Amino acid sequence: MTTPTDKPTADPRKDSLIEYPSRFPIKVMGANVNGFVHAVTEVARRFDPEFDASTIELRDSRAGNYLGVTITVTATSREQLDGLYHALSAHPMVKVVL
Repeated sequence: MTTPTDKPTADPRKDSLIEYPSRFPIKVMGANVNGFVHAVTEVARRFDPEFDASTIELRDSRAGNYLGVTITVTATSREQLDGLYHALSAHPMVKVVL
């Protein structure tokens, strides 16, 4: 009979569906206002110093009130991605991060 303490410790590197390092797209939505893309770019560069802003993809909402920004960062760890998602989500200009 096995007990919960008999289970081997999980290796988070093996539990991840992402292989590091890898290119990782993140969709960010916010109001279509001046400075939004720049704000998203600045946050991305804090977590990926090599972030290439020329790879950004933009998509307006139907009514043009919102802007979808897809950034593609080089993901190096789960901690990096968690920090990036948290920083983007906490930014006052950002409505949604996917």
